[in-house]
Amino acid sequence: MSDNVTQFYSELTPFYHLIYPDWETSFGRQANTLDQLIRENWPDRRTEVLDAACGIGTQSLGLAKLGYQVTASDLSPDGVKRASLEAADRGLVIPFTVADMRALSTHHQRQFDIVLACDNAIPHLLSDDEILRALRQLYACTRPGGGCIISTRDYEAEDRTDNSAKFYGLREDRGVSYLIFQKWAWRETFYDLTMYVVEDDGDAGVTTHVMRSVYYAISTTRLMVLMIQAGFRDVARLDEAFFQPVIIGTRTD
Repeated sequence: MSDNVTQFYSELTPFYHLIYPDWETSFGRQANTLDQLIRENWPDRRTEVLDAACGIGTQSLGLAKLGYQVTASDLSPDGVKRASLEAADRGLVIPFTVADMRALSTHHQRQFDIVLACDNAIPHLLSDDEILRALRQLYACTRPGGGCIISTRDYEAEDRTDNSAKFYGLREDRGVSYLIFQKWAWRETFYDLTMYVVEDDGDAGVTTHVMRSVYYAISTTRLMVLMIQAGFRDVARLDEAFFQPVIIGTRTD
């Protein structure tokens, strides 16, 4: 994992909700989608969830509102702090803690019906060995009969021949305008990501916030192989169920 991941999310945390046109609506929609996936694939395992890459709570909050008992952790202390505040504002009881995905079982010391790592969190790990280490931790935290849900970008579909820009759009929040976009600079199977948040506060002026990180553009095919190596069975890729490709696996023993 790149050394700057924690700094990247510390700087992004105040603006993370602006990635979505309407964050509240988006996390509700994502929770409904995840709930359907869980009901279809693990109908008897629908109580306790570990969100192992919770960020500011995008999946945790929605699932808790649906009645799941959610435990959540993330590498970013700032993300965890904001997630805790967001949960408290909504009257939700979710234990949020700081933890590295590569050390989940030591940190949580228990198993769950469902473990999640969504929003392209896994590709912050920059080698197959690091990803396998995290997947084994997800496996260790999954009860027999339970499942794992991972969402990632579809890197097989990306054009890697040149640098590219990804536009999120113009957002308005509390009277302030924000223009949000990313630049991707490819280095074979890796890319340097630069996130720009241009904040226009009218007479107060314009401020540009710049955040940088590195991603490993791992294919979903390779990620599925690593999930099997970690111990998961019935591993499958699901398209069109979520805003990103979803990979699921079950702990059968």
